[in-house]
Amino acid sequence: LANTGGSPILYQHLFWFLGHPEVYIIILPAMGIVSEVLSVHSRKPIFGYTAMIYSLLAITVLSFIVWAHHMFMTGVNPFIGSIFVIFTLIIAVPSAVKVFNWITTLWKGNIRLNPQMLFAIGFVSLFISGGVTGIFLGNSAIDVELHDTYFVVAHFHLVMGVAAFFGMFAGVYNWFPKMFGRYMNQTLGYVHFWGTIICAYLIFFPMHFEYMLPRRYPTHAGFETFGMFADLNQFISVFAFISFACQMIFVFNFFYSIWYGRKMRTLNPYHATTLEWTTPLRPGHGNWPGEIPEVHRWAYDYSKHGRDFIPQTEPLSQYEIEHGEHGSEGDSNIIRKDKKDHKS
Repeated sequence: LANTGGSPILYQHLFWFLGHPEVYIIILPAMGIVSEVLSVHSRKPIFGYTAMIYSLLAITVLSFIVWAHHMFMTGVNPFIGSIFVIFTLIIAVPSAVKVFNWITTLWKGNIRLNPQMLFAIGFVSLFISGGVTGIFLGNSAIDVELHDTYFVVAHFHLVMGVAAFFGMFAGVYNWFPKMFGRYMNQTLGYVHFWGTIICAYLIFFPMHFEYMLPRRYPTHAGFETFGMFADLNQFISVFAFISFACQMIFVFNFFYSIWYGRKMRTLNPYHATTLEWTTPLRPGHGNWPGEIPEVHRWAYDYSKHGRDFIPQTEPLSQYEIEHGEHGSEGDSNIIRKDKKDHKS
């Protein structure tokens, strides 16, 4: 390639082969955090647990074979382009599976609207809002018109930018007591959430109406055609600064709560089932001072047998062994082992 002066198109292929899977991989941890938070704070098991796992795997695999949908404007072979259109639209299927399962997990749950739960629900809202516009951009005929415009900026930041941050915030608020032994201030958490989600929609939703405005221009002042968007850009800029101020509330809350937050008085404040809530407030080497706990059941035994939750460390009851109940669509090895031990 050096002898021929290089190839800008090949560079784009290499860049997007890295860049496109990267943004999907970045949001996968946020999806896991949101699934955990929604289950714990709605007091319900994850709906469609196995489908959630397979949809994560499908998103991961498909993310590696859709990179060229960024390159419809480069003169790529139309047949190859149609293949990437198909795979791009297919990736909406596992994404929709996750969304419907999150919503169904919340359905008729005993929902606790604390900051972490609000950020998890906000993640689902943003993921839906941004994902819908992705269907338009995945179609090559429409993408020709919308490529490199603010419509793309709006789509990406809703579904991958802001949504990923909401997942991170949900995780920080949820596990902060486990990390530091103190709670973050909930009032500041509510202010942070409402300020952030309102600003997110007031920043990026109006950008969809700027579908004729090209991105990556330092200024549009020299183009009379784009003058109609000046007021809208000012509106967006105002809420961008307000959004930044809201993040300063989070930063203050985070560091203030490390030293002065309300102390954690119980090992398991959320009545969660998972092992991290069984360690001491100041865990030493190996986390548990004595014998390592044994896991007998899956991580989402909520609202079962008249109980609010059943910890993973609690052995299966005689009834559960006889009826093969283990709460999960998986974990069959645990059940078979327990049945074998019971018979012996």
